[in-house]
Amino acid sequence: MARKCWSEIEEIILASGAADTRKIDPRQVPTGEWVRLKCQFGCGGFGRCLTCPPYSPTPTQTRRVLDSYSVGFLIYWGEKNGGRQALFEIERQVFLKGYYKTFAFACGPCELCAECDLDGACRYPQKARPAMEASGIDVFQTARDAGFPLEVVTSHKDTPHFY
Repeated sequence: MARKCWSEIEEIILASGAADTRKIDPRQVPTGEWVRLKCQFGCGGFGRCLTCPPYSPTPTQTRRVLDSYSVGFLIYWGEKNGGRQALFEIERQVFLKGYYKTFAFACGPCELCAECDLDGACRYPQKARPAMEASGIDVFQTARDAGFPLEVVTSHKDTPHFY
């Protein structure tokens, strides 16, 4: 298949309701074991869903996956998380355009089910995706490297940014 124009992927992403997107080199995305520790010791979702640690890909697995890609897109949702349904639709549409390796990492704990069945199979494997941070991706540095705003939210008055 001939290489297609990356702008068609950007159009799909922006049509999904994303505020912006940037093409990035996934081989330059920083990963680290410390990121996963922040999930374990700081997030109430740890161990409660199949897309979060200890079930999500390890930072080492994530590094190998990212290194197998030449192009990635960081999606900036702005002040509202686009959610896994939007990511599913983006991934599906990009796949149907012929980009068969397409895979999306999500933001935060999965919200597809009220409670995850940790003893069984995922009810929505076609839509469930591990969070970037759950997989060891340094989201802060990745966003900053792409030129997006991202600061630590220090109070409920602060406006979070979602990627």
